[in-house]
Amino acid sequence: MNTSANQPELSVQALSVGYSSTPVLRDLHFVCERGQFISLLGPNGAGKTTLLRTLSRHLPPLSGAIQVRGKSLKALGSLELARIMAVVLTDKITPPLLTVEEFVALGRYPHTDYLGRLRQVDKVRIHAALNDVHAGALRQRQFSDLSDGERQKVLIARALAQEPQLLLLDEPTIHLDLRHRIEVMAILRDLCREQGITVLASLHDVDVAAKISDRVALIKNGGMMAWGAPESIINAATVAELYNLEQAVFDSALGGLEIRGPSTGSRVFVLGGMGSGAGVYRMLAKKGFAISTGVLQEHDLDFHVARALGAECISVAPTETVNGLSTEQALQVLLACDFVVDSGFSVGPANRANLDLLATALARGKTVLSLREEKAPVLAGGSSANLYTCRNADQFLHLLDSTMLTSPIPLEEHA
Repeated sequence: MNTSANQPELSVQALSVGYSSTPVLRDLHFVCERGQFISLLGPNGAGKTTLLRTLSRHLPPLSGAIQVRGKSLKALGSLELARIMAVVLTDKITPPLLTVEEFVALGRYPHTDYLGRLRQVDKVRIHAALNDVHAGALRQRQFSDLSDGERQKVLIARALAQEPQLLLLDEPTIHLDLRHRIEVMAILRDLCREQGITVLASLHDVDVAAKISDRVALIKNGGMMAWGAPESIINAATVAELYNLEQAVFDSALGGLEIRGPSTGSRVFVLGGMGSGAGVYRMLAKKGFAISTGVLQEHDLDFHVARALGAECISVAPTETVNGLSTEQALQVLLACDFVVDSGFSVGPANRANLDLLATALARGKTVLSLREEKAPVLAGGSSANLYTCRNADQFLHLLDSTMLTSPIPLEEHA
């Protein structure tokens, strides 16, 4: 016999949602299991809030079925639903003259008597909810005096005071600073892991959703573009399609977006590797330089950053030594570039050929900017007329802004 113990927390079949007779989203199918974090991703106006308001019974569905723990949503009584589901929407709440503790106590209404009297067990649960969101110290503060970040944590605490198995949130990190965004997301993740609560939240941060979610729904053009584990469906192609991105690329290996520059300036060849070039590529992209780079192994952080930024990459397989055809190709591209950057990569047997490329660049009179902390023998033997050693990122950026790349002048004149 099926019971709620072996049913999904939330199940949706052939659901259409909208207003009056106008659908916003059609034919949705998905299942949310116990303890999962599910993110709704999509552009503004895609229908994420409409879906959440329908799942929380603020709006009636236009068609289809919604089940909560094996029971039809429309058949659940209000108190029964409140003991299962809690909701934190983006509606502005400013209750007058309530302390934080009194405000969170409102979440106990499904468990109190008809007079709303709090028992000791209710007070214990209120304090536990505040502690769950790291807001115990706010207990006696006026709710109206809280910052946005504090208020959001208290709103979640009020929801937790209901002791729900299912928590629905609409943009829980909107208007929050970085610290509070991270803290709120960590709290929600821990609720899934430690208390088995199922969290369904609309989010705008695709990189956060990729890192924290068990399942994601990509919502666009009146339906669900994709559903599944973020590792399976969040990639450069789907994110670009979802948000109509042209100047940014999501890289699954990096777990985030890289912003591409206009690439209308001089072309620069970056000798990178072992993560040394990532920051260099970003500085160059911000300045609008067209970037070529190599020779990189394809599991290298630099490879993923350079590719996401639209750089021309000369690469070899992850376990392959840099030599042969790859270095010949890199040399031809390097010699066609306006100047060269040595990112200061560590040198080992697998990439020693890149140091030889650097020596060749110097010997051929290419202008070289080096971020190497200590001069390698190959640099020490290079021509001082075309070698510029940058002690830090600030000096590197200063040189990029100067005219020295077309008319080299002594480095000390830029100090």
